[in-house]
Amino acid sequence: MSHISNDETFGQLRTEEVDAKYQLLDVMSTSELLHAMNEGDALVPRAIALLLPNIERAIDEIVERMERGGRLIYVGAGTSGRLGVLDAAECGPTFSVSEEQVVGFIAGGDRALRFGVEGAEDDFGAGEDQMREAHLTSLDCVVGIAASGRTPYVLGALDHARKVGALTIGLTSNLRSEISRSVEHPLDIDTGAELLAGSTRLKSGTAQKLVLNMISTITMVRLGKTFGNLMVDLQITNKKLQDRALRIIESATGVDRARAERALVESENQVKVAIVAILLGIDASAARVRLSAASYRVRAALSD
Repeated sequence: MSHISNDETFGQLRTEEVDAKYQLLDVMSTSELLHAMNEGDALVPRAIALLLPNIERAIDEIVERMERGGRLIYVGAGTSGRLGVLDAAECGPTFSVSEEQVVGFIAGGDRALRFGVEGAEDDFGAGEDQMREAHLTSLDCVVGIAASGRTPYVLGALDHARKVGALTIGLTSNLRSEISRSVEHPLDIDTGAELLAGSTRLKSGTAQKLVLNMISTITMVRLGKTFGNLMVDLQITNKKLQDRALRIIESATGVDRARAERALVESENQVKVAIVAILLGIDASAARVRLSAASYRVRAALSD
């Protein structure tokens, strides 16, 4: 099933507008181009600010479902898909979530992360199949990302998500788009015409990245993946992250580096365990028990 939309209406999309202000783009100086891009980019956070209540409602529902075992799933094509995959990939090392808990899918598969895969985004059925193969359930949350708001691959994924009762969210750059009309939480960020007409990897892509940052980071904070503003659930996979883990332990507990190092070894590289053990004066095993009883939330483990 192709579900390719009419080309005439595609040209009427906000993201396809040609801004007369940039009609001499090819003869502008480097300085003029830089200022023009920077001026346009500054409009993106303001456009997002108008949608904060909508984003809040979406995040609250994501948290509620993930607390019951649901997954956060991003679906997109091209730039949108790459940004979704990027955000999902970074949740593992930052918050120690499994590859199954936060997942990113892109039309055309992994090859599309580096190269264009012709026609992949126009395949409605591929989006449906991707969600079917992911064994989507009513606890899952599917975020369809598409600047145009009408990408068939994304529409197919959202269609299947609705059928199984999953939460559906649409992140687009066109108001009242086809995707917006098909989801429970439409997040249409009006980023306006692009400096380079139709190049939605620019302002639209920036808006998507900012909103995805909000969705994943705030969801993880709400799920207890932080202690204050400290990244206490990070995965220690290299020397830089080991040093960061030690600094986090030092900051949270006030101990010196040597004590932090001992606690990290005793906790088997689990920063949360090390912090609870130090602050409560207990061993790592007892700290794990307290954390487990507190749903692995450090503050709750310390107050029980």
